[in-house]
Amino acid sequence: MGTLLRDGATLHMTDTGEGLAVVFQHGLGGGEVQVAQTFPAGFRRITLECRGHGGSGLGERRPFSFEMFADDVLAAADQAGLERFIAGGVSMGAAIALSLACRHPGRVAGLILVRPAWTFTAAPTSMQPIAEVAELILQHGTDKGRTMFAQSETAARLYREAPDNLSSLLGYFDRPGAKSFAQVLANIANDGPGVSERDAAALDIPALVVGNEVDAVHPLSAAYTLAAAMPSATFAEVTPKARDSAKHFGELHEQIGSFLQSHSNARSLIPS
Repeated sequence: MGTLLRDGATLHMTDTGEGLAVVFQHGLGGGEVQVAQTFPAGFRRITLECRGHGGSGLGERRPFSFEMFADDVLAAADQAGLERFIAGGVSMGAAIALSLACRHPGRVAGLILVRPAWTFTAAPTSMQPIAEVAELILQHGTDKGRTMFAQSETAARLYREAPDNLSSLLGYFDRPGAKSFAQVLANIANDGPGVSERDAAALDIPALVVGNEVDAVHPLSAAYTLAAAMPSATFAEVTPKARDSAKHFGELHEQIGSFLQSHSNARSLIPS
């Protein structure tokens, strides 16, 4: 574990493994533990825990945004000595990777987008439950906010349709420094990667987009939309984590590993 200093924030960074270099980011509220569970062994992986996540500080700049997080991740790639790399991630991490590919096409050689939540607009409907949680914490604190959310129509709907999402949302109330982190939740849930469908169509690089059902925050339709927009994308559907967690991660490892192996000898993906 290393560190990256940005705007008064000490950000934790992991650089592990050997071979093809992949910069792979966590989701909103996640961190290195989430990525280690998602990403297969056998490749070089660089992960930066975004501001307020894992062991990383918040820093001085506000508001938090995808542009800020993507710039931090690019600085981490620079510190790791990567001129060209595959960018990927889960949920928010997928959106960061897509943003990097469109803003810095000369740096990103391929994409791995796992359970994307954002496509081409800011504040997608699927992010509304997270924005709701953030607002409750900021206005009422964690204890009262949790009670109010548990009694809400949103929680009742998720209990029926996507219990795994509900569990994750309730976890935001329990995390250390929840009130400070709620500002990160609010800002990111109401932001977007700043990528248009036209931008995605111009990405002539190998891409893997992975989605699953039973997920209200990461709708399968988002994965379909992104895969359809990119000319060289492959779409894969895996078992929902809510139905079988072990099978979900096993299939993710297989899909990501297969994608990386199949392109590991491609000239465009060889790290400079």
